[in-house]
Order: sequence, then C-alpha cells, then structure tokens
Amino acid sequence: MDLVFLNGKLVGKSDDGKGLIKALIEDRRAGKLPSSLNTRYIEETSSVMINTDGGRLTRALIVVKNGRPLVTEEDVKLLAEGHITWNDLINSGKIEYLDADEEEGAYTALSEDEVTKEHTHLEITPLSVFGTQASLLPFINHSNAHRNVTAVKSVQQGVGIYSTNYLIRMDNDSMIAVDQQIPLVRTKIYDSENFSTHPLGQNIVVAVMSYLGYNMDDAVIINKSSVERGLFKSLFFRPYKVEETKYIGGQTDSICVPDKDVIGYRSEDSYRFLDDDGIVPPGAKIDSGDVLIGRVSPPRFVSSVDKFRLGLQKQVESSVECKTGEGGVVDNVFVTSTADGNKYVSLKVRQDRTLEVGDKFGTRSGQKGVVGMLLNQEDMPFTLSGVVPDLLFSPYSLPSRMTMGYLLELIGGKVGAMGGRYIDGTSFTGEDEESLRKELASFGFRENGVELMYNGITGEEMKARIFVGDMLYIRLKHFVANKIQWRARGPIQLLTRQPTEGRSKSGGLRLGEMEKDVFVAYGAALSLKERFDSDKVTIPVCSKCGLISVYNVRKRTGYCHLDGEDAPIKLIEVSASFKILLDELKSIGIYPKILLGRKV
Repeated sequence: MDLVFLNGKLVGKSDDGKGLIKALIEDRRAGKLPSSLNTRYIEETSSVMINTDGGRLTRALIVVKNGRPLVTEEDVKLLAEGHITWNDLINSGKIEYLDADEEEGAYTALSEDEVTKEHTHLEITPLSVFGTQASLLPFINHSNAHRNVTAVKSVQQGVGIYSTNYLIRMDNDSMIAVDQQIPLVRTKIYDSENFSTHPLGQNIVVAVMSYLGYNMDDAVIINKSSVERGLFKSLFFRPYKVEETKYIGGQTDSICVPDKDVIGYRSEDSYRFLDDDGIVPPGAKIDSGDVLIGRVSPPRFVSSVDKFRLGLQKQVESSVECKTGEGGVVDNVFVTSTADGNKYVSLKVRQDRTLEVGDKFGTRSGQKGVVGMLLNQEDMPFTLSGVVPDLLFSPYSLPSRMTMGYLLELIGGKVGAMGGRYIDGTSFTGEDEESLRKELASFGFRENGVELMYNGITGEEMKARIFVGDMLYIRLKHFVANKIQWRARGPIQLLTRQPTEGRSKSGGLRLGEMEKDVFVAYGAALSLKERFDSDKVTIPVCSKCGLISVYNVRKRTGYCHLDGEDAPIKLIEVSASFKILLDELKSIGIYPKILLGRKV
C-alpha cells in the first residue's frame, strides 16, 4: 500500500503507486490535467508525491517515447514559420515542464544522437543545462564547473555601461567604461538576448608566459603604453545629496556659504569653489576635503540652556565635503525640492580612473587577477612580426584550474582577428578546436597558437615558444583607489580610545598576532606602535593593595581609597581597554588586584 501526498498533505492510499503516477502523466500529456502538475514515486517511503502548488522551479523538456523524441523536424519548421505556437506543443504532450521532484525519475539525453529506448526526455538544447549568464560564456564545456561559476560572478562585477542615461542618474558609486567592444568569440545567446547592446570588456592581445616575476600567481603584467593610449579607461561617479531639513520649533538648515561666526567654521580655502548660493558649480575641479555644498544647521542641543534662552546660540557648520582620497570634476548639479517642500540639492563628482597597479581583471573563463606591473612597451616581449602583447598571463594558472576554455578563446580570438569574423564559442554546438587550428594555420601561424618571441629588455630570442592570442578581458569594479587605506593620526573611539574602524571613518587597520609576527620578521617592529600604543593610558596604582588610586599631577601626591594618603602610589602604563576591564570587574563586586614590583 502506497501513501499518496498532495502538496505535502496525506490525501489517501493506492494499491499501485507507480501505476497511479503513470496514469497521471498520461492524463497530463493528453490535456486532462494541468501542465503544472508534477509527480514522483519515492521507493524508500513507498509514497506518491503530487505537486500542484505555485512557486516551484520547472523547466521544459522534449518527451521521448520508444527511443524517439516526439518533437520532429516538421514541428520545428511549423513553429519557426508561426503556424503553431509553443503552447500547442505543450497541449499536444510533446513538451512538458518537470520540477525538481519529477526530474529525479527522468532519464534525460543531452542531444538527439544520444537518445536510446531507456531515455524519457530530451534537452531542447544542450545549453539549457546552463543559466542565461553562463550561456554567454564561450567554450565553458571545456572548463572546470567551479571555475565557470567564478566566471559568471566575474562578468557580473565587470565595468561596462550599465545604463545609457547614466549622465542624469544619481546612482551610488557608479562606474562607466569609456571604450567597450563586442567580443570576437561569442555565443549564439548574444544575439537572442541582444547582449551586444551591453558591451563589456575589450579584445586585447594576450601572451601566456612568465616575465620578470611580476605576474606570479594570478597577477598580470599590462603594457603601460596601451594604458596611456586609453586601454581600460573608466569613469567613477560619486553622488552627494543634501536637504534643508526642518526641525521642531521652526528651525531649519540653510544651504549657503557659512559665515565666520558659525561653530566649526573651516577655512576660506575650503569654501573657495562655492557660488553665492552655497553650491559648487558644474565643471569645478575639486579635491578631497573641499566643500561641495555649504550648509549651516541650528545648534540642536549643542549650546547650554541659558544661551538658548538668551538667543545667543550660534549656527553649526554642517557642510558636505568631498570624501577623503577622492576628487575630480563636478559633473552636474540638480536643485529641486522634496515632497515636504524642503530644498534638495544633489550633485555628482566625476573622476577619471586610468589603470593602475592593483586593479582587478577577469576573463570569461574565471581566470581573475590583479595588475602586478605596468611595463613600458619597449620592455615588453614582442613576436617575430613585431606584435607587442597588451597583457602577460602566467601559464601556472592553467593546469590547476583546468580552464581549457581560456586557451580555446585565445585561439578563437586570433582566428577571428585574422579572418575578420566572429567565432561561435557556443558550448557543445560551437566551432570545434580542430577547425579553429586548421583556419589558424591557413593564415600562416602555427596551428597550436604558439609563436617565436623576443625579450624586450635584452633583445634575445626566447628558447620557448609562447602561446599568443586575442581574447576579451574585463576590468572589474574592484578599483585599488577605492580600497587603499592609510592612517597616521586620526579619530579614536570614545569608549576604548582605540582608532575608529572603517576606511570611511579614517580608521586604522587591525593587526592580529600573526600580522605582528610578520612585522617583527621583516624587521619593522616599530611599525607595531599603532597597535600597542594607540590606546595607552597612565593609571596610578597603590603598591600596597593593588587598586587603582587617585593621583594629583600638580602636587605629585596620591591617595588610595583603602590605605589613605600615605599609600605608595606608582604610575604604570596600560591599555585603555584593560582599564575598562578593571572598572567593569569592580562594578560587579570583583576585586582586581594589580601586583607591582614582585614576581608572580
């Protein structure tokens, strides 16, 4: 006796569960039951699972009977000509949607050539095993699956043109690539998804070789002269927004050039770019720390009650300044009002971001890395025909990652560049390696993609043949200019007196025990001063009882709560966080005794 569950609820029993499932599937294909119904038989629990609820992920498959797919070439032709529709194929039972449960019992063939009598379904296209984004990647059936997942994530982080109206948008931290290209090696999904309208990356010449040690691991060496000619140039936009807020009591903020009598007035140099309305004009070239929008605010509990009553309170400076480490040109300024009638100002600062050491790159094969060196063109290696590569990629990144799609894209890009055509890199159905090799050989190159190269520094011929080709490289949004962090002096936390945390707060970098060992091993022990002295405090301790005492700095006399004025007081240096621990222990009735001058 088999249990029957409908959407997870027990609804009855069946003498023949497998026969019930077979009948349900036949009725669904005949149109007697909804096409969204799915079913599955579970051997371990002898139960029939029937699913009709919404929210299930389903996918379309071609039904196979007696070793033959029900969708014929005639059906495909009628569908292309518009005589029948997709729903007609579903209603006739030739195509059906399976969910995760029913797919467990299905035996699906990847292509029509593989169909046998044991198969129950056939993939509409081999590409359906991938998602839409993965289908855009070339030759991924030749690469490791984990690396393909990484490749999809890399493409998502690429800097391209996310919107054509970016000039009038106020998106947070938006990035635009100046010069983008359509890849030479592409898939059929590019056309069906119209992805060519969203170009991402540039086709560059890549040489797979070690050179000078600056492309170790995943790092890459890039031709500095190519960068100076505009390779991978991009724009970074930072928006700033200010509102004239109204407060209880009739007080409001005021967007203007602050007067010298306001609390927190900076300097005349800070306000030098502001117009009479307190807003920086478009086209102004500003730097970090410059005021973009001048604003003064009411004291709001800053002043004492007496001054507030006498009407002597001063306005507080609350201007918006350009963030630390950022600068550029004011791109556009919008002045409007909110729904509450408050004045609202938003502006956008544009910064040119040329390529620099530390910027991140990625490929459609999942091989990502940072720029290790920008090398002058005259020092770069060059081929026999004088071609200088734009990027040098380490060969040691290929065997462990097993991204053969990377090498195929290099050969395909080379063939496409020489033949003046796009290469079909669609997985399973695209151009194969053998045909690409033959076409490459027809252009006068070696069919395996390697070339004779010369050392750009010494001029000597390299003994090894270097693999050279063209491929799409994508600049990722991880700019080193947005991540660089430094600190000498700066703000500290009120409680622990340690440096604040976070780059935006001018915070320090936390060093752990292992980081400390690295500093000592490199002979930079004095660099640990920030770590060990950042929250240093001097406390008076009674040598007799070990409690924190009171010390008069002017009279140089001490007083202990237990031992009186004659107690021996010593000044010791501890961290502020340790002092807080002692205070917290005393607050719960624990006596923390500090032993001085004796061995414990």
